[in-house]
Amino acid sequence: MSNSRRVSRVAAQIKREISQIILHEIKDERVLSGMVTVTDVDISGDLQHAKVFVSIYGAKDVKASSMAGIKSVTPEIRNHLAHRMRLRRTPELVFMEDNSLEKTTHVLTLLNHLNLQRQNQLDDCSSVQPYSLD
Repeated sequence: MSNSRRVSRVAAQIKREISQIILHEIKDERVLSGMVTVTDVDISGDLQHAKVFVSIYGAKDVKASSMAGIKSVTPEIRNHLAHRMRLRRTPELVFMEDNSLEKTTHVLTLLNHLNLQRQNQLDDCSSVQPYSLD
Protein backbone atom coordinates (compact mmCIF):
# COMPACT_ATOMS: atom_id res chain seq x y z
CA MET A 1 0.00 0.00 0.00
CA SER A 2 2.72 2.45 0.90
CA ASN A 3 4.45 1.69 -2.40
CA SER A 4 1.39 2.77 -4.39
CA ARG A 5 1.14 5.88 -2.23
CA ARG A 6 4.75 6.72 -3.00
CA VAL A 7 4.17 6.14 -6.72
CA SER A 8 1.18 8.50 -6.72
CA ARG A 9 3.11 11.14 -4.76
CA VAL A 10 6.06 10.93 -7.17
CA ALA A 11 3.67 11.14 -10.15
CA ALA A 12 2.05 14.27 -8.70
CA GLN A 13 5.46 15.84 -8.08
CA ILE A 14 6.61 15.00 -11.62
CA LYS A 15 3.44 16.60 -12.99
CA ARG A 16 4.10 19.83 -11.06
CA GLU A 17 7.78 19.94 -11.98
CA ILE A 18 7.25 19.27 -15.68
CA SER A 19 4.57 21.97 -15.79
CA GLN A 20 7.03 24.45 -14.30
CA ILE A 21 9.84 23.29 -16.60
CA ILE A 22 7.70 23.76 -19.71
CA LEU A 23 6.52 27.14 -18.46
CA HIS A 24 9.88 28.59 -17.38
CA GLU A 25 12.79 26.58 -18.76
CA ILE A 26 11.94 25.48 -22.29
CA LYS A 27 12.62 28.08 -24.98
CA ASP A 28 11.60 26.08 -28.08
CA GLU A 29 9.20 28.22 -30.11
CA ARG A 30 7.19 25.17 -31.20
CA VAL A 31 6.36 24.36 -27.59
CA LEU A 32 5.52 27.98 -26.82
CA SER A 33 3.23 28.34 -29.88
CA GLY A 34 0.40 26.37 -28.23
CA MET A 35 -0.87 26.52 -24.70
CA VAL A 36 0.51 23.29 -23.21
CA THR A 37 -0.94 21.86 -19.99
CA VAL A 38 0.25 18.73 -18.23
CA THR A 39 -2.95 16.87 -17.38
CA ASP A 40 -1.69 13.62 -15.89
CA VAL A 41 1.37 11.48 -15.27
CA ASP A 42 1.17 7.70 -15.27
CA ILE A 43 4.32 6.23 -13.74
CA SER A 44 5.36 2.58 -13.49
CA GLY A 45 5.61 0.91 -10.11
CA ASP A 46 9.41 0.85 -10.27
CA LEU A 47 9.50 4.60 -11.12
CA GLN A 48 11.51 3.93 -14.29
CA HIS A 49 8.98 4.95 -16.95
CA ALA A 50 6.48 7.79 -16.99
CA LYS A 51 3.79 8.65 -19.50
CA VAL A 52 3.15 12.37 -19.39
CA PHE A 53 -0.22 13.40 -20.81
CA VAL A 54 -0.38 16.94 -22.19
CA SER A 55 -3.31 18.95 -23.47
CA ILE A 56 -2.50 21.48 -26.18
CA TYR A 57 -4.86 24.33 -26.99
CA GLY A 58 -4.91 25.57 -30.57
CA ALA A 59 -5.48 24.57 -34.17
CA LYS A 60 -4.41 21.15 -35.46
CA ASP A 61 -1.20 22.46 -37.01
CA VAL A 62 -0.29 24.26 -33.76
CA LYS A 63 -0.97 21.09 -31.78
CA ALA A 64 1.18 19.00 -34.11
CA SER A 65 3.99 21.53 -33.99
CA SER A 66 3.85 21.82 -30.19
CA MET A 67 3.81 18.06 -29.77
CA ALA A 68 6.81 17.70 -32.09
CA GLY A 69 8.59 20.41 -30.10
CA ILE A 70 7.86 18.68 -26.81
CA LYS A 71 9.13 15.36 -28.13
CA SER A 72 12.31 16.99 -29.39
CA VAL A 73 13.08 18.63 -26.02
CA THR A 74 12.22 15.54 -23.95
CA PRO A 75 15.89 14.94 -23.01
CA GLU A 76 16.17 18.56 -21.84
CA ILE A 77 12.98 18.23 -19.78
CA ARG A 78 14.29 15.00 -18.25
CA ASN A 79 17.59 16.71 -17.42
CA HIS A 80 15.80 19.60 -15.67
CA LEU A 81 13.61 17.07 -13.85
CA ALA A 82 16.68 15.19 -12.62
CA HIS A 83 18.08 18.39 -11.12
CA ARG A 84 14.78 19.35 -9.46
CA MET A 85 13.87 15.96 -7.96
CA ARG A 86 15.92 13.80 -5.65
CA LEU A 87 15.34 10.38 -7.18
CA ARG A 88 17.91 7.64 -7.56
CA ARG A 89 16.97 7.38 -11.23
CA THR A 90 15.00 9.86 -13.26
CA PRO A 91 12.23 8.06 -15.17
CA GLU A 92 12.20 7.84 -18.94
CA LEU A 93 9.56 10.27 -20.17
CA VAL A 94 7.08 9.60 -22.95
CA PHE A 95 4.80 12.50 -23.86
CA MET A 96 1.32 11.71 -25.13
CA GLU A 97 -1.40 14.09 -26.27
CA ASP A 98 -4.49 14.12 -24.07
CA ASN A 99 -7.66 14.77 -26.08
CA SER A 100 -10.09 14.26 -23.20
CA LEU A 101 -10.89 17.99 -22.93
CA GLU A 102 -11.91 18.13 -26.60
CA LYS A 103 -14.00 14.98 -26.24
CA THR A 104 -15.71 16.43 -23.17
CA THR A 105 -16.46 19.66 -25.01
CA HIS A 106 -17.90 17.70 -27.94
CA VAL A 107 -20.15 15.62 -25.65
CA LEU A 108 -21.36 18.77 -23.85
CA THR A 109 -22.14 20.40 -27.20
CA LEU A 110 -24.17 17.36 -28.25
CA LEU A 111 -26.06 17.32 -24.94
CA ASN A 112 -26.86 21.03 -25.23
CA HIS A 113 -28.09 20.50 -28.78
CA LEU A 114 -30.35 17.63 -27.64
CA ASN A 115 -31.66 19.74 -24.77
CA LEU A 116 -32.55 22.57 -27.17
CA GLN A 117 -34.35 20.14 -29.47
CA ARG A 118 -36.30 18.76 -26.52
CA GLN A 119 -37.27 22.26 -25.37
CA ASN A 120 -38.45 23.13 -28.88
CA GLN A 121 -40.57 19.98 -29.02
CA LEU A 122 -42.09 20.77 -25.64
CA ASP A 123 -42.82 24.36 -26.75
CA ASP A 124 -44.50 23.08 -29.93
CA CYS A 125 -46.67 20.69 -27.93
CA SER A 126 -47.73 23.36 -25.45
CA SER A 127 -48.82 25.74 -28.20
CA VAL A 128 -51.45 23.26 -29.50
CA GLN A 129 -54.92 24.10 -28.21
CA PRO A 130 -56.71 21.27 -26.40
CA TYR A 131 -59.74 19.86 -28.16
CA SER A 132 -62.98 21.12 -26.71
CA LEU A 133 -66.24 19.16 -26.64
CA ASP A 134 -68.45 22.26 -26.42
